[in-house]
Amino acid sequence: MSTPSSRPSYAAVLRVPHARRTFAAALVGRLSYGTVSLALMLSLTRSTGSYAVAGMVMAVFGATSVFLSPYRASLVDRHGPRRALLPMALLYAVLLCALAAVCGRPGTSEAVLAVTAALAGACTPPLGPTMRAVWAELLPDPRLLQRAYSVDGVAEELLFVSGPLLVGGIVAVASPVVGVVLSAVLVAVGTLAFVTSPATAALRPAGREKSDGPAPGPGGPGQGRALLQPVVVAAAVGVSVSAVDLLVVAFAGERGLGDGAVAWVLAALSLGSAVGGLANGAVAWTSPTRARLPFFAAGVGLCLAAAGLAPGLGTLVLAVMCAGLFVAPALTTAYLIADESVAPGFRVRAGAWCNTAVNAGMSAGAAAVGVLVERLPLPVCFAVAGAVAAAAALVPGYRSGGAVRRAGLISRRPSRASRPSRPRPESRPSRPSGRR
Repeated sequence: MSTPSSRPSYAAVLRVPHARRTFAAALVGRLSYGTVSLALMLSLTRSTGSYAVAGMVMAVFGATSVFLSPYRASLVDRHGPRRALLPMALLYAVLLCALAAVCGRPGTSEAVLAVTAALAGACTPPLGPTMRAVWAELLPDPRLLQRAYSVDGVAEELLFVSGPLLVGGIVAVASPVVGVVLSAVLVAVGTLAFVTSPATAALRPAGREKSDGPAPGPGGPGQGRALLQPVVVAAAVGVSVSAVDLLVVAFAGERGLGDGAVAWVLAALSLGSAVGGLANGAVAWTSPTRARLPFFAAGVGLCLAAAGLAPGLGTLVLAVMCAGLFVAPALTTAYLIADESVAPGFRVRAGAWCNTAVNAGMSAGAAAVGVLVERLPLPVCFAVAGAVAAAAALVPGYRSGGAVRRAGLISRRPSRASRPSRPRPESRPSRPSGRR
C-alpha cells in the first residue's frame, strides 16, 4: 500500500493511499489526551475544593491508564482495531462523561471520584501505538517509515501543546467539565473514523499466530531482550524530560525570574524536540537504529547536565533547546526498534511497552526531582537528571529472531503483488504528557 519514491519525503508519506485520512482521524482521537488532564484536574479542584483529593484522583487515573497499556494493546493485536479499539474508545468516552457528571455534582465522595477515574483510565485506547502499527503496515520502505514515525512524534508534541490551550479557552467561557466532555467526544469521533479507514483494516488480528513467537515483554525471551534497549531508553528520557519542568521552576525561583521565564524555557524544549524530530526523519541514516539510539540518549543527558551550569535565562533556554533536539529522535528511534524487533502481530504491544516506559519514567522523574531539589544544589539536580538518560545509552542493543518469525508469518498470508516485501530489520535506517 506504499508509493515507492527515489527521494522519500514527508510529502511522500502523506501521499500513500489512505494515509492522510487515517493519520488525521488518529490525531483527532489523540487530541483528547492533550485536553483531558488539565480539564479533569480543574474539574476535580472546583468540585472538591482540595488539591490533595484532585491529585489523588488524577494519580489513580494516570496509573490505570499507564500500567494497563500493554494489556489493552494486546487486545488490539489479538482481535484487531475494529473489534478491540472501538469498543474500548466508546467505553472510555462514556466513563469520561460519567466522570464529568460526578465532578459537576459538589459533595461527591472521594471514593466515587477515584473509582470512576480508575475505570476510565483502565479503558484508555492505545491510539498512538496502533497508529504506528498502521504506519508500519502501510510503509514497507524503511526510509518512508522513519519519516512517518518522525512526523507522528512531532504531531503528538503539538497536540500536547495545543490541548491545554484549547482547555484554557473553554474554561474562560464555561465549566471545565465541558473540557472533559469534549475529550470524550474527540476520542469517540476520532477512533470511529480511524478504525473505519481501509488502512487500519490492513492490520490483521494476530489470533492463533501468537503461538509462532513469544510475546514481547518478560515472557518472551527473544523479543523481550530485543525490546530492553528501546524500553529502558524511553523510560530514561521520560525521567529526564519530566525533571526539566520542576528544575526550570526552581531555576526561575532562585533568580526571581517569574513564571513567564518558565514558559519560555519549556517552549524551547518543545521547539527543540519538534525541530529534532523533523531533522531526524529527513536524514538518510546509514547507521542502524540500535547504534543511533545510545547517541540520542547521551545527547539528552549531556545537554541537561550542561543546562545546570547556565549562568542566566538565555543560556538555559539554549541548553534546554539543545536537549530537546535529541528527545523526539530518541523516542522515534525507540519506536522504530520496537517495531522491527517483533512479529507483525505484536506491533501494537511493542509500541505500548515504549509508551508505558515513557509515561512511567515521567511520573517517576517528577516525583524524584521534587525530593532532590530540596536537598541538593540545582546544578547537581540537573546533572542527575541528565545522568539518567546518559546511563541508558550504555544499555546494549540485542536483536531477536523477529525478522525470521515475521517472514514466516507473512509467507503464510495471501500474497499481494503490489506490495514489496519488508526488508530485514538490521537494514532499516532508521514529550510530554501521557502518550497513549
